[in-house]
Formats: sequence, structure tokens, C-alpha cells
Amino acid sequence: MWRLGKVGHKASRQGTSTHEIRSKWREQEKELRQAWRERKLVSKRLILNDEDEHLEEIMDRESTEKDVVALFQNLLQRGPEREAYLKELAVALRNPSAHPTFIGQVNSMHAVIGFLTGANATCRMEAIRCLHELSHSPHPNVALACLPASPYLLTFLSGQSAKFTELCLYTLGNLCPEGDHVKEKLLAQGLVPALAHCIENHRHNHLVVEAVGFALFQLLYANDGAEKITKMVLASSLPLMVISVLTPNRRFAVAPAIECAWCLHYLASSVEHGGALLAHGALSQCVALLVALGGVIAKGKKHEGLELLICPLLRCVGNLVSSCSTENLSAHVADVRIVVVLSTIVKVYLQTQPALAKEGAWVLNNLTAHSSTFCSALMTHNLIPGLIILPFSQDINTMIMRVIANIVHNKKEFCVQLAHLGLLPALCATLRMGHHEMVTLSMDVLFMLITSAPQVAEAFVRQGGRPHLEAIQCSSEGEVRQKATHLLEHLLPGSA
Repeated sequence: MWRLGKVGHKASRQGTSTHEIRSKWREQEKELRQAWRERKLVSKRLILNDEDEHLEEIMDRESTEKDVVALFQNLLQRGPEREAYLKELAVALRNPSAHPTFIGQVNSMHAVIGFLTGANATCRMEAIRCLHELSHSPHPNVALACLPASPYLLTFLSGQSAKFTELCLYTLGNLCPEGDHVKEKLLAQGLVPALAHCIENHRHNHLVVEAVGFALFQLLYANDGAEKITKMVLASSLPLMVISVLTPNRRFAVAPAIECAWCLHYLASSVEHGGALLAHGALSQCVALLVALGGVIAKGKKHEGLELLICPLLRCVGNLVSSCSTENLSAHVADVRIVVVLSTIVKVYLQTQPALAKEGAWVLNNLTAHSSTFCSALMTHNLIPGLIILPFSQDINTMIMRVIANIVHNKKEFCVQLAHLGLLPALCATLRMGHHEMVTLSMDVLFMLITSAPQVAEAFVRQGGRPHLEAIQCSSEGEVRQKATHLLEHLLPGSA
């Protein structure tokens, strides 16, 4: 198996056992997978009310802090004007400098919560807007001041008003980054079942589903207690709900899919939980969505948010493939067209989004490492020529060389065909590189080629490859020099 480690010789004079080589591969794969477990940075989100833009325009920002105090005092007075005062307060709180002033007023949060739980629907909406503005505050103590409202926000998630529910979700999501103790409190209050119930009730409302995804990811992103939170989420109906959002159909929308894909990525990045997600159909769903997006990707046109969706989908597939046994992989990834989409991603995004191209190459590597079916698919769809002529990029080219190593290792009958597709000139070029890993990989691939198909050795010599190995033998030391010597011994004696 040629996963994410260095490719070793099938017959080595150093006597390295297959078990030792594979153990080394697994250790290197673990390190590389850890490096690819980048998490989407937590970020608070503010949902603006377009209807109030005219109020914001006429307000004097320099006097906003005074306005906040005056508006709060007016709110304490009974009367029909309180609706208007509360609306103006929500707008005034868009100025972050006013936040500490507001929470510094005696019983200010108590008053807002009173409006939030009152009978007046208009006041309830403006009160949640006030809390939402405060939850987005850059001042940590301000956001923490909103915590007494959290039990009510969770209760309101079962309500019928989509807009009100959306604001509650973003407010709760904004509170999560304030500390693990905040998450502990929200979990104890029932945040996980509340989110599950909410997405079930509003599964056809894209805005609410997107907000649930945002709140869930903010919850999952944890420094401490991440395993506990992950287990609670996996034990709920949330994974199935999240996966169901990743189905391309007439109701498909990119924004909620992005949020849910990032949530799934966070869950899938843990090897321990891969089996549970595989059982839910997460891998097949992500593959199906990537294949469905293949036509859009191939056009290479700028599509807002598409890259943000492709990235977590790729990470989910790559991690879940690693959690899936070789025998069961075909059941989860039945559509071999995924290799076409992955190759397209590598080529389309190599210049504009190299990190995304690298993710695509990584998934290609994992698929071909686990199953010879995908090795054959790359050959059947004639994708290799387009991959071996990619402009040099250290991460991309080394990963593509691993993919080729997987093909040579799993499907030896393709060795001669690979030589005819232009692999030997590419190897001659990579052997001249000063990049240690690339040179080593190239020699490993060449060794498998010439030992599997002797005629490839003759073709390599005709391509003028022998001098490159001799140069490596003279200028290198240790394992690299031994590999070069070993290869030269397998070429035709006396060839020039």
C-alpha cells in the first residue's frame, strides 16, 4: 500500500521488511494527516437588518454612547414608544464602542431579556437584535453578559419564526468562542438536541439551516473537551441532518452546504469516529456531491463560495477513505468518476488556489492507495498525461508521484502503458531536481517500473536517463546514493 509515506523498493539489499516499510508509511501518513487537519478559524457573524439602514445613517456616531444611555432610560418608562426606542437601541449597538457603556447600566441585560420573553412580538424581535449585536462584540465581557439569555434562546429554536430563529442561532454561535466554560454551559442547557430539533423543523429553509451549521461548527471548534463534544454530536441526529444537506437536488443551496461540510470535516478529521460517519453514508454523499459539482469545476468560472465548499468536501473524502477498509471502499465510493473530478480540481486550481489543488491530489493519493479500481480509472480516463505535465509545484508534484507509485504498485500491467504515456521523460526531469523527496520518489517509481517490465529499462536508457542516476550516485550520500546505485545495476550493463 502506497499511502502517504515514501515508496520503498520491493526488493532491497538493506533487508527492510514489508512490515517495517508499512509501519513507516503509516507513521508518515499520521504526521501528514495531522498537518492537513487545518480547521476553519472560528469567526463571529453579524446579521444586519436592512430595514434599519436609514436609522443608522441619520445617527451621529460620536454621540452613540450617550444615545445608548438615553435610550435605555427611555426603555424603563412604560408607554407605546418603547418599541421605537428598542429598535433605535438595536441600531445604536452596531457601534462596538457603545457595548461596554450599555452593559454598564444597572439591569440593562435584565431589561433586554424581559423584552425578549415578553408578549410583544415586535419587542421580542428588537430584543434579539440587541443581543445579537452584543454577542458580536469584540469585548469578551460584553458577550459573556449575554449568557443569562442563553436558556431562552435555546427554547426559541423550536419556534416557528424563521427570522427570529436565525438570529437566535447566530447569537448562540457567536457566544461559543468566548471560552470552553461557555460551551459547557450551553451543552448542559441542551444545545445539541436543540440544534437537531431546529434543523429538522426548518430543513427546507436555507437561511436557518446555514445558521444551524454555523452554530454547530462554532460548538465543535474547541481547544479542550473536543472529544466530549464530538461524541455528543455523533450520538444525536445532527450528523444525519448535516449529511442530508449535502445532497444536490432542486433545493440545493451552496451557503448551507458550506457550513454543513465544514461541520462534517471537523467530525471526519478524527480517525476514531470515521466508522460512525461511514455508517451514516457520509463518504458516498460527499463523493456524489463532488461528482455533481464536476461540471461547474471543469468550466473554471468564478462561482461565489464554491471553493469554500470544495475544500471541506475534499478533506472529508480524504479522511473517511483512510478510515474505510479496502474491502468496503467500493461500497462507499461506487462512482469512479470521482478521479476525473479530482484531476480537474488539481489542474483548474493549481495556479489560483494551490492549497485546494493540493487537497485534490491528496484525495487522489488516498483513493489509489486503497483500491486498484481507482488506479485503473485514472488510466481508463487517460488522466495521467495531464497530471505528469503539471508545472512544478513541490507539494503537487510529489503527491502526483505518489499516485503514480500507487498505480505501478497495484496494477503492474500498466507499467509499459505508463512509459508510453510520457512518464519516462517526466522521471528524467524530476531526477534532475534538487528536491530530496521528489528525487527519492522518482527513483522508487523507476525501480518498480524496470523490475516489473524490463523493456522499460531499455526505454529509460534511450531517453538518456542513465547519466541522471550517475550524477545522483556521485553527488549524494546515504539512502539516496544506495538507491541510485541499485537502479544503475538493474539497467542494461554497459548502456550509455
